Amino acid sequence: MTFSVRRIDHAVYWVRDVDISKNFYTRILGLEEVVSDNGMCLLRAPGSEQHHDLGLFQTGASAARTPRGAVGLYHIAWKVNSIEDIAAAFYVLQREHALTGASSHGATKSVYGTDPDGNELEITFTIPRADWGQWENGGTVEPLDLAAELARYGKQPHQGKT
Repeated sequence: MTFSVRRIDHAVYWVRDVDISKNFYTRILGLEEVVSDNGMCLLRAPGSEQHHDLGLFQTGASAARTPRGAVGLYHIAWKVNSIEDIAAAFYVLQREHALTGASSHGATKSVYGTDPDGNELEITFTIPRADWGQWENGGTVEPLDLAAELARYGKQPHQGKT
């Protein structure tokens, strides 16, 4: 017997302090608290059909951080609806001293940051499928030219683009 999965349902992180992490994810990503009790918290993205998208479980202040490049989870990507959201994420993560990078992957444009425990997160926007071109079956890692991407994919009321 075999089975197929449809999508990722939720992610769970071990964190040193659940309240600090909950504050980060609600304040920076706009996630909403579903439940928080006794060193755990479940959060949901606005409009999500999932019970929860992210779980946080407290380990304590002395927990060791996994070294970058060690076997394990690299990052979780959070999808946004517009290139303006990428620009906003860039500036919010920068303001919070959490920004670690920004890249164009061809069909997607992304900014990266870390949470208070050093867990990496990606905020990603997928360009319209008609523009994927050579990236239909490939990808790249190039510097993100945010101004150019805003000019190309930003809201332009006279053209009706979203």
